[in-house]
Amino acid sequence: MWAAWWSGPPTRVPFRKPDASHGGSASREAAWAEAEAAAGRTLHEIDWRWARGWNRILRGQDPFSPADLRALDGVVAPKTRRGPRPPREVLGVGKDASLDEVKAAFRKRAFETHPDRGGDPEEFREVHEAYERLVAKAR
Repeated sequence: MWAAWWSGPPTRVPFRKPDASHGGSASREAAWAEAEAAAGRTLHEIDWRWARGWNRILRGQDPFSPADLRALDGVVAPKTRRGPRPPREVLGVGKDASLDEVKAAFRKRAFETHPDRGGDPEEFREVHEAYERLVAKAR
């Protein structure tokens, strides 16, 4: 199985799911080629425990064993907090987006970021707050 993160590094808490993953390649080289084709760019190898962590999540398990956690300590830098982003940027809608377009964008982003689907709770809250602000502004 391979797993690839190219839009940002993997994170432990909450576990950031990969941008793409797949299993069943005939060789390590074939898996690498498949991952780079999915990314559309050259990838750099990271610790294999991240792919195994994703595989464990897919099987309904915790992503890391205690030994994995010890091995990964210090691998990922802590999250940096940026200032609040404009709600339209958070939802990915333009200045002239209709309320229906805002609702559709919210549903899409909520699906992508919801913690029950492996998303980041903080990012999900940001998406929800952006939606609430835009809906309130439309009324």
